[in-house]
Amino acid sequence: MGMLTKYILPIAITLVASKGHAQNAPFVKPVSAADSIKLKKYVDSSERVPVYSHRRQRYLDSALAIEPWNAYWWQQKAMPLYKQKKYSVGKPFLDSAVKYDRYRYIDYRAFMECIFAKDYSSALEDFEQAKIVVGQGGVMDHRYDFYIGLCYLQLDQLDEAERHLLATIADQEKAPGFVHFLDLFYLGIVYYQKEDYNAAITTFNKAIKLYPQFSDAKYYKANCLAHVNKREEAEALYKEAGADFKQGYTINEDNAIYETYPYQVSKVYFE
Repeated sequence: MGMLTKYILPIAITLVASKGHAQNAPFVKPVSAADSIKLKKYVDSSERVPVYSHRRQRYLDSALAIEPWNAYWWQQKAMPLYKQKKYSVGKPFLDSAVKYDRYRYIDYRAFMECIFAKDYSSALEDFEQAKIVVGQGGVMDHRYDFYIGLCYLQLDQLDEAERHLLATIADQEKAPGFVHFLDLFYLGIVYYQKEDYNAAITTFNKAIKLYPQFSDAKYYKANCLAHVNKREEAEALYKEAGADFKQGYTINEDNAIYETYPYQVSKVYFE
């Protein structure tokens, strides 16, 4: 059974969210047998057309005409638009997903606003709300404090960025004891922006230890080395970073194929 065809089943099943039960959803009437057949047709058809096509959007519109409260359909309308950089078009659909299932989609919207639309103020509001609605959770492989720290970094509030990145690192150092190299990378960037180059070098070293070919961390570490007058070491590391980058070693988040992450290097850095 495909992911979407399950929605022909009784209405209660559609209210189940990945993090628990749907919240803030209004009362809905059961779908009639005739509408259930139509819904299955629209859903099955939408699975057979390209995700970025207008035709799929029309099938989702048809499904929403039957289940206008279905947060998942709204999210499915928004997602490809964000990946096509049509943020202002996709945002009302994502807002509807949050309206009908805040628990499931408040942190997802925060992530999309942070990494895709780069509306860091809006993302911050949503992540703070997610802490209230969901708790101390995470989204897309990172804790909320990671993204909050990233938002503050991009808003040039470096002390707040440092505080939240240190918090997420401290949480990870507890069981099971694994710290993500990207948390360390952005903490290093905070120190780099504060011109605390020695602290930045120490932090970048920790990230590189976890990801030995991490061209982005090596590039900024090389900048720090140049600032503390270790120019020969810096030059050697620039070359090493460039070689790693040419082999494809950079920020490797799943969504990096759609969006450039803050401070991510590109080929122009090595020309």
